[in-house]
Amino acid sequence: MSVFVNSYGVRVVRDATVYTTAKNLVAAVVLVFLMIGTRRSVPALRLPRRQRLGLLAVAVAGGSVPFVLFFSGLARASSVHAAFVQKTLVIWVALLAVPILGERLGILHYAAIGLLLAGQTALGGGLAGFRFGAGEWMILAATLLWAVEVILVKRLVGAIPPDVLAVARMGLGVVLLIGWVAVSGHWSALIGLTGEGWRWAVLTGLLLGGYVATWYRALALAPAVDVTAVLVVAAVITAALDAIVNGKDLTPQTAAGILLLAAGAGLVTVARSRRTPVSAA
Repeated sequence: MSVFVNSYGVRVVRDATVYTTAKNLVAAVVLVFLMIGTRRSVPALRLPRRQRLGLLAVAVAGGSVPFVLFFSGLARASSVHAAFVQKTLVIWVALLAVPILGERLGILHYAAIGLLLAGQTALGGGLAGFRFGAGEWMILAATLLWAVEVILVKRLVGAIPPDVLAVARMGLGVVLLIGWVAVSGHWSALIGLTGEGWRWAVLTGLLLGGYVATWYRALALAPAVDVTAVLVVAAVITAALDAIVNGKDLTPQTAAGILLLAAGAGLVTVARSRRTPVSAA
């Protein structure tokens, strides 16, 4: 849903950096209230220095720099090509999770990743004319940073509640973004953001806050590769919304992509169930 709605919001605001900062600010506020509501507050000053540095690293690698790179790249690249590059996140997470987190991948995981990427390719129309330009490189850099973020969160989530990590990601991240807006000459555009721009920022910020909250909780409960692989299936929702709202026909290639993504998600579920002990009733 977020990908689809953001495609409209970023056209209204136009300035990708300002748009990202505004919606991330909304998401940060949402996550702060969620943390207060769940009473999981952990004052950062009471955390060991290493964990405080970890929170800052999550904010940099997850909540600030990659957003600027991604939306700046999106303004230069095809949305189809951008979506494909971003969905390679599962590959980079797998490459990092095996040696750093000690996660084990079986044949089902490799087959699932292959199906998910093939499905995303089919949804993108076969990626005709794909090439790495400046925009694609920016999106790849953002994707690599988000992969690092996943590993950082998995290392920290045992000691720090996921709600606190989520606030650090978006709260500290938006502070860094506001600083970047100020020094890069976009401050007047942020202050002068129209009411319509803020309405889109609130809508997409609410979706972003919900995404980060559920994603971090998922990372606390399941292996990083499994959680990241499931994210690829979001392309099915985006394609369905595009077809319903914009009246696009469901072509055989699109249908094949949806089936491949569903099959990949199914394999991830099977692989997860095989390595998760079932408790006795």
